[in-house]
Amino acid sequence: MVEASARLDLSVIVPVLNEEGNLSPLVEGIQSALGPCGLRAEILIADGGSTDGTLQEAEALAAEWPVRFVAASSGRGLAGDVLVAARQAKAPVAVVMDADGSHDPRVLPALAQPVLDGTHDLVIGSRYVKGGHTPGWPFLRRLLSRAAGWLAWPWADVADPTSGYFAVRRERLLRVDPAAEGFKILLEILLSTGDGLRVKEVPVTFRDRRKGISKMSFRQGWSYLRRLSALAGGEPSSANAAKFAVVGMMGLALDLVLFQILWSRGFGLSFSHIASFLAATLANYALNGRWAFRESSRGRLHGASYLRFMAVASMALFLRGGVLDLCHDELGWPALASVVAAIGATALINYTGNLFFVFPRRGKSDQRLGWRTAAVGLTAYALLLRFAYLGVVDLMPEEAYYWNYAQHPALGYLDHPPMVAWLISAGTALFGHTEFGVRIGAYLCWLVAAIFLFALTRNLLDKEAGLKAVMLLSVLPFFFSTGFIMTPDAPLTACWAGALFFLERALLAGRPRAWWGVGACMGLGLLSKYTILLLGPAALLFILVDRRSRAWLARPEPYAGALLALLCFWPVLEWNAENGWASLAFQTVRRLGMKSQFSPHLLLGAVLVLLTPVGVAASFRVLASRRWWTSEGETNHPAGRRHRFITVFTVAPLAVFVLFSLRHEPKLEWTGPLWLALLPAVAWGIGRDGVGRGERLVAFCRRGWAPTLILTLLFLSGLLHYLAMGLPGVPYPRRMELPVAWEEMGRSVGRIEEAVDGTCAGRAGRSIVVVGMDKYFLASEMAFYGAPKEGGRLRTASRNLFGLDGLMYNRWASAETQAGKRLLLVSFKPADLSDRRLAPWIQKAGELRSLVVAKGGVEVCRFYYRIVRYSGHPGGASGAINEVEGAMRTPAVSATESPDHRPG
Repeated sequence: MVEASARLDLSVIVPVLNEEGNLSPLVEGIQSALGPCGLRAEILIADGGSTDGTLQEAEALAAEWPVRFVAASSGRGLAGDVLVAARQAKAPVAVVMDADGSHDPRVLPALAQPVLDGTHDLVIGSRYVKGGHTPGWPFLRRLLSRAAGWLAWPWADVADPTSGYFAVRRERLLRVDPAAEGFKILLEILLSTGDGLRVKEVPVTFRDRRKGISKMSFRQGWSYLRRLSALAGGEPSSANAAKFAVVGMMGLALDLVLFQILWSRGFGLSFSHIASFLAATLANYALNGRWAFRESSRGRLHGASYLRFMAVASMALFLRGGVLDLCHDELGWPALASVVAAIGATALINYTGNLFFVFPRRGKSDQRLGWRTAAVGLTAYALLLRFAYLGVVDLMPEEAYYWNYAQHPALGYLDHPPMVAWLISAGTALFGHTEFGVRIGAYLCWLVAAIFLFALTRNLLDKEAGLKAVMLLSVLPFFFSTGFIMTPDAPLTACWAGALFFLERALLAGRPRAWWGVGACMGLGLLSKYTILLLGPAALLFILVDRRSRAWLARPEPYAGALLALLCFWPVLEWNAENGWASLAFQTVRRLGMKSQFSPHLLLGAVLVLLTPVGVAASFRVLASRRWWTSEGETNHPAGRRHRFITVFTVAPLAVFVLFSLRHEPKLEWTGPLWLALLPAVAWGIGRDGVGRGERLVAFCRRGWAPTLILTLLFLSGLLHYLAMGLPGVPYPRRMELPVAWEEMGRSVGRIEEAVDGTCAGRAGRSIVVVGMDKYFLASEMAFYGAPKEGGRLRTASRNLFGLDGLMYNRWASAETQAGKRLLLVSFKPADLSDRRLAPWIQKAGELRSLVVAKGGVEVCRFYYRIVRYSGHPGGASGAINEVEGAMRTPAVSATESPDHRPG
């Protein structure tokens, strides 16, 4: 072997396995690349157990070049062999590259020099940055390579985390876990060598091997997944996966047997599936802890792990409830088949929850990697949960009201702009007039908001904060609801997030074209809800207080963006102009003219509900303490203009609501979107021990985030289960304040309407209109859930026919258009249907009757109804019982009808 000089710059580590014929051109290429640069290197051939002539070729090269043969044979694949060679390396910088000719030695100086200069700790030869290529690769190989990178994306902040060509400080390489295995040693360096790793990527062209056979196999793929899971905080293995499957099958058998016993004995679907699940869960916990995950739990069970297990099990239970209800009630599957599908759908939740949360990897874990894992897990769960329940929870009255928007197309409505109607129209056109069709627009709007929020947070701070910001968007109550409930807040939140993203690009990144994005998002936001106007004064305030941004006042781009927003909003302005500025007056003059009430405490209570107490504490910490932003030791701390941006775009809109609350009562959801500007900073602080260590508020937030997120998500998932299927021992409220049993009530009213119309067949002018005797709840829900009539909807009206406000029903069903018609009046209060209340508007009135509405065999409410003939104006006289109504047999719905005495 030729002796290397006393001073070495590089140790080039080449892992090999049966690479005969590839070593000579590689060594010559390395020397040709490094020689002109004056870099001195040793080349270590790390052999993993070659059976061809690789050893002999290496020995021949050692006689001429500074080559050493290292009989690694670690048994842990390429990663283990590289670590064996690294321990024998003599230079301070190591370069790892393949022997098969796929890595161009001419790139070596570009990889090594930044590390040698001390500006970076790791330089990666990347196939996926600008300038990188993979010529000649078949589609499947490209797909698999990309998929491996995508799987690592949440934890690795580089474009090519699976590259095998890189330069790294040797001491960093030696920090890698000795248990590392498989082909992806770079991933180990990125995720397990501590914070502060300075990384750079340079483009490389990766060509296919010249000779020999590729070492990639299914086994290597499984090894990659296992190591990625271990680095993310779990401890997967073929053994525990198989054992978990066995335990799962045993639990499945117990679950199904007990479910079938309870179901066959007459217990409800909800009680049967919850009781059988809990019994199987207890058995699974004991078997998993003492057998399947014995290495992680050390064979011992304790209270903390049991609480974590029950949290995971409860989340799985509530998700499977949605799948069960979907299969059984919506798709019509048998109960047993439905519960099997539900169990299968939640098996992955159980396994990953046990792997990463209940029985995590033993030993010291990286807290910040753990939070990334939590962000991925909680976000994915929230997405699955909402999707499972989109079509099984009854519409809220507000959603049914907005569905009625879509049935009456217009460029504007009294209480909101038309975007919510357009989204519902698109959803129902694709998926029918179903709950899923109504809500899918909200679900997609949440995805848009998540993309914009992640991009905003990454630009302001870093990728890790972006992941945690999306986690907060997934779990915090307001943002969770906007991804499920179809109201104007859903598109408003998406547009607000988009506007903030483009405002940051324009104001902080200085990109003129971003103002077009600001204008588009503001315009679409104005088509959703007028609240987004608050971002305009906030942007102007930022420009005035930020010296570098004042130049925008003299540039055309901000004004062009404002013009674009105005053009988007123009149809609504035109509709308002044609209708006496009704909508704008409704949201401004009317609200300001409401009864005076000092309500800052109500505003604070609303914020506590929307953000949770820990979220409010973290928000206060961000806004109140400048020192929080400049903590020593943090290289990516938000500061200066970024701090100003977040503060202005949070505080300026909030100030408007605070001022309003001094004299008026705010609504619960009003402040929701404005917290989007603060989420990046709040997310950045999660899991950072170095920030304000001694302060009580910071300590409270640091300790409180994990239980808050878990408990909040458990509450929200349990609430969805309760709304869809109920919970044993928890009755429904009797005032129909929740989206529960509206479908059952709608069917009852629809059958009454059909029966009345049926008895009047052939009589002219006998078609009936259903009138909900409240503002819009009953009319809207009955229109959606009642028997379909003309155009697929029941004809409904509101209390506006009797002199009270009915919002858009004032226009949809005016008194003049209903004059002379028979009305089926429906109310939860018999007094609303009394002779005294109705006499000025009716000609004849039938008997007052009531029906009980039940869900799952449990009484939810009683509603009252009465059939009258409407005169269309005050002054009509009440007559005798309508002869048609008196002859009608009312269909039984969930309970027997009970006639009531007429109220006086």
